[in-house]
Amino acid sequence: MSGQLVAPRPGSVDGAAPPGPPKLRILVSRVVALCLVELQKIRRDRLELAIRAVQPLLWLGIFGATIGRLQGLPTGGLPYLDFILPGVLTQSSLFIAILYGIHIIWDRDAGVLAKLMVTPTPRVALVAGKAFAAGLRGLTNATVVLLLAVILGIGVIWNPLRLLGVGAVVLLGAAAFCCLSILIAGLVRTRERMMGIGQLIIVPLFFASNALYPVELMPPWLQAVSTVNPMTYQVDALRGLLLGSPANYPLDVAVLAGACAVMIVAAATLLPRLTR
Repeated sequence: MSGQLVAPRPGSVDGAAPPGPPKLRILVSRVVALCLVELQKIRRDRLELAIRAVQPLLWLGIFGATIGRLQGLPTGGLPYLDFILPGVLTQSSLFIAILYGIHIIWDRDAGVLAKLMVTPTPRVALVAGKAFAAGLRGLTNATVVLLLAVILGIGVIWNPLRLLGVGAVVLLGAAAFCCLSILIAGLVRTRERMMGIGQLIIVPLFFASNALYPVELMPPWLQAVSTVNPMTYQVDALRGLLLGSPANYPLDVAVLAGACAVMIVAAATLLPRLTR
């Protein structure tokens, strides 16, 4: 009938506006956008990749080759250079991640952070974007370390599925430590203090893990520290994936994913402190 009212279609001009995208979609889109920005930075600064290769080369080429001449280190039948490869890879990626708090402070000083905070983007998305951007940088460092492993003749298992697992573990570890760095930046609020505290955290965690020696060689109190150190679980997973050593993958991934989730929420809670 001509007089019958027709309900407007969803999304039409005279109808109600369609519902906005789910929060999860917003979160994912913001994280992807921030990661793409980070990829652009990496592409424009290729010299940084060469500089980042120096420290792993020193660890593998000098420290590993020298300590490997000692007899009696229980490395599970692995050459010492092979044994420390996952630890050097972990240290290389996390060293970048732990300094991401300085990037946040730079963004605050430049006024970028204040602009981002007034957008509809959730704080969790801002932190998660930075976290997984740090994970991308960690993956570039991991690639450099693996290339060094080829040059030095380290017996890596070049299985595509294992390498995908390595990428996921590196991404989770770097994201967790990046959020820890942002959390610290929200407390100290200056670049100088952030740099000092970052070094103070990453070095003890590195030596309190199984990166350079088995946990069994540590004194009891250090073994206790190692059991709550996320770096221990990251090295354990990487050693299993790269070298075929026994590893508790479900526990390793659960610890890294849990640490990442907790750190993202905690850093997002303290992020407004940086803008005050």
